Amino acid sequence: MQTDSPLRLEHRRQQWVQQKLIEAFVGSARLTLTWSLVVIGVLFALLYPHVDRRALWIWTAAILLVILARQWSVARYQNESIGSAQSRLESFVSRSVWLWPLSGVVWGGLTLVFLPQAPPYKQFVCMTVLLAMPGVAAATFSAHWRAFAGYADGLLAAVVVSVFLGSRDLPMIATELNFYGLAVLAIAFWAAGRAAGQRMHAIQRDNLELHFDNEVLVASLTEKTRAALDAVGVKNRFIAGAAHDLRQPVHALGLYASWLAAEPALVADIAPKIVRSTRAVDALFNSLFEFTALESDNFKPTLQSTDLLALLQDIEIQYAPVALERALRLRTRLLPMRARSDPVLLKRLVGNLVSNALKNTPHGGVLLACRERRGRCWIEVWDTGIGIAEEHRQEIFQEFYRVPRLGTEEGFGLGLAIVARLGELLGHRVSVASRVGRGSVFRIDITPAEQRAITAPKTPAKTSVKASVKASPAAAPDGRPETGS
Repeated sequence: MQTDSPLRLEHRRQQWVQQKLIEAFVGSARLTLTWSLVVIGVLFALLYPHVDRRALWIWTAAILLVILARQWSVARYQNESIGSAQSRLESFVSRSVWLWPLSGVVWGGLTLVFLPQAPPYKQFVCMTVLLAMPGVAAATFSAHWRAFAGYADGLLAAVVVSVFLGSRDLPMIATELNFYGLAVLAIAFWAAGRAAGQRMHAIQRDNLELHFDNEVLVASLTEKTRAALDAVGVKNRFIAGAAHDLRQPVHALGLYASWLAAEPALVADIAPKIVRSTRAVDALFNSLFEFTALESDNFKPTLQSTDLLALLQDIEIQYAPVALERALRLRTRLLPMRARSDPVLLKRLVGNLVSNALKNTPHGGVLLACRERRGRCWIEVWDTGIGIAEEHRQEIFQEFYRVPRLGTEEGFGLGLAIVARLGELLGHRVSVASRVGRGSVFRIDITPAEQRAITAPKTPAKTSVKASVKASPAAAPDGRPETGS
């Protein structure tokens, strides 16, 4: 799970809670259809013999239309597949904030139908049903507070206006008693229903926020547990790999020492072998120390304007004897460029890539290039080695991973792991392209420095290759694409 900033996490939390509240509201809204139709039927049958039938039919048609519009809005939200979830949610909210208040107004408008034509006891029954509706709706509509509040407010306003209009033909004293009494009763019921709805909405919101926080906590704990298990796995592989690589040279040292003790006259033959084994152990320890140092949290790079030309020329001088010893060509194509990096760590990163290329190139050569592309600095290390199959290109950056190969020096499997860690520390993207049997190219993407050296002309500082080198793993270090399959 990706770690979010507090503001982003709070925004995501509110969005999730709002989504769940609307889903609860939609689920409850569909369940109220049957209940609403039953109430409409009962009120219609109760008032039909006593009131203006035309007005009753008009009210019935109006309330049915509003209910059908509400159900259409709910069905559209549930079945709509176009647009994002957030846009669908906003569209539904914009519809619901006027459909549900309109529904409350139409329900309250029934008061104008039965008052004052219906008998008093039927007026009492109808008024009780209407005034109780916000309290009943609190259980179903309160998840969407704006819709519920609009429904309750619209119903109260319609009842009060209807009572006032329906009481105008009555005697003055009766009008005042009827109006004020019903108004007080309506306000009391409205206040109670609204308070219940607000309380239920707050409870639902609190529960959902707690549920979201629990999910975030569980996800965080799961991620940390996975990271801890991965760290244990890395440590186990690290120890197993180190033990495996140490066993062979140490065992050889023991054999050579025993052999030398038994045959002192063979010192001239055995001494070089002891030296090679000792160097192998020393190289492994140096790699282990370097890798563990890079894994330390206290290890921080010092980013500064770095002269890539001078840095890469130093690397060429350092590895030229190695290439000569292996009968390989180490060539360069460099430009006077400056980039933002840590010169010490960048030199180790590029040096590891050059060393790895020389180890895994049985014949041909290695090209070290520095290019500018799309306003970025690119350092490239090409080789004509055996190449890396696609299924191995992700694993090669893991510690102690060695691609199965024949006829090349395998090393300890830490060089590219150190490269990956250095690239992560420096913020430089390291990529690889390769073709089996043709060679590989490793590229380092570096941010240019704000100011570049302007004294040197923008021409290759040292080159024995052509300017038409293509960014293809099939190209040889001398810049000429190889032929053949």
